[in-house]
Formats: sequence, structure tokens, C-alpha cells
Amino acid sequence: MHEVVARTPVIPRLGRFGWLMALYAENFRRMTRLFEPADLEAGRYVSTIGDGLDIQLDVLHQHVYTTELRLTYGVIDPVTGEPDPSAFLRLYRDAKQAEATHCYVGRRWQDVIGMYPPPAEVLDHRMRMNTFLGKWLQYLAESGHGVATLRHSPDALEAGAGSAAR
Repeated sequence: MHEVVARTPVIPRLGRFGWLMALYAENFRRMTRLFEPADLEAGRYVSTIGDGLDIQLDVLHQHVYTTELRLTYGVIDPVTGEPDPSAFLRLYRDAKQAEATHCYVGRRWQDVIGMYPPPAEVLDHRMRMNTFLGKWLQYLAESGHGVATLRHSPDALEAGAGSAAR
């Protein structure tokens, strides 16, 4: 007789850091498909689809391997004067990763997690920001935003450049 050996499948577990890196990779693919930011020169671009909520994409810097951006609707928060919501992004073209370095959705990261948060809290915050970014990019793509709707805007980047230091 044959003895039956029960096997439980071993599925590799993805830790939180691995999950975050996967989010960065997915956001890179979404952002690249949506706006092809590596091909854009520094400046302001606007995507209009006729819904009254234009997307503003500020290409802050193009470096050899990275692109720094700010994505926003351009709706100004009356209290702070900042565009709300907005996300500052860094695209690592060589690693094919897109990181939301910070988001402004009603308040800044310092207001959310404090000035000296423990590392686990920083990782959780980065996961929330990059999950938000992924969902936002998916929504923009499904709404019709993309390279075909993106136009260079003659508006100055003074507001965007000043906020980038935050």
C-alpha cells in the first residue's frame, strides 16, 4: 500500500517592506502609462477631460535616473493656501519605482505622525500614502486622463517649487 502524505502548500509571505516595494513598482507602471513623465521637461502640465477637475502635474526636476513631480487637482485649501489634495512623487526610472514622498490631503505628514515617529509608524504612513497614490492614479486613468489630455501650461511653477521643500 501507498502511504498518503498530506502536504500543506508553502506560500511565500510578503512582509510589509516587500509590500511597500510592490506598491512603488505598481505606481511606477501606472504613472508611466498615464503621463510618461520621463519624457516631460521641467514645468507645469495640465490634463483636462471636461469634468471641471483638471489635473495639474508639475515636473519639478529631471535628474539622470529620477524624476521629481507634484500631482494635484489645483484646488486650493482656504486655510493653508496649498493645493489639496496633492502628492509629491519621486520616480526612480532605473529601478522602475515611484514613491509618494509626501502627500497633502488636508494636513501634512508632521501633523499626522509627528516629528519623530517610530520606524514602524513611518512605514505604515508610507504604505497609506502610496496606496492612496495607486488608487488616485487608477481613478485618473479610468476617468480618461492621460498623455493625450496633457498640455504644457505657461503658468509659473513658483507655488510648486516653494512647496517642494516641505
